[in-house]
Amino acid sequence: MSARPTMPQVRQLLHSPQVTTKAIDAFINNHSAISTLRQSPKFTESRPHSKVPGMLRTQSLLAVTLVGSQKISVPPYVFNEDNGKSLVMIMHLGSDVCSHPGIIHGGLLATVLDETIAWCCFPRLPQKVGVTASLKIDYRNPAVAHSYVVSKAEITKREGRKVWLDGRIETLEADGVEPKLIAEAKALCIEPKQVTVS
Repeated sequence: MSARPTMPQVRQLLHSPQVTTKAIDAFINNHSAISTLRQSPKFTESRPHSKVPGMLRTQSLLAVTLVGSQKISVPPYVFNEDNGKSLVMIMHLGSDVCSHPGIIHGGLLATVLDETIAWCCFPRLPQKVGVTASLKIDYRNPAVAHSYVVSKAEITKREGRKVWLDGRIETLEADGVEPKLIAEAKALCIEPKQVTVS
């Protein structure tokens, strides 16, 4: 497991020049990993968090509440595999979502994993609605503020109203730099029995 950042590193992170949303979008859009996903015929790209309907915006954690220049800096980029088995979500995390100076809060990482898992599996449920029944997370390395992360989910099993998934978050480093594993997860999502089509 990697060591936590030193205090000089933390001070540098907290006092670094603010990265603009334009620069964040440019880094993501110009990254070779994004190019690979965009060129793959298996994946469809979207930015669903920027299209939440007005009446639901006040109740959307990842589309509104946690969005801001020092939070989730830009709406996440989402790549959904057309066969419905996996999903990739890419975002930038600022310094206002930390639990310790320079370290992203583990609860935020759990929220990101939960959101990734939901976007992956809910469309595959009979009524397209579900809840997370179980989410087990193993944290592997700290996530550092002002970092780019890739959250992934993959369906491993499906039975009627139940879907099992594996998830993970890793860093999105500069091209050519090996990503670091931040967290791994196993989840079970269930469509409630009382769900009906409106």
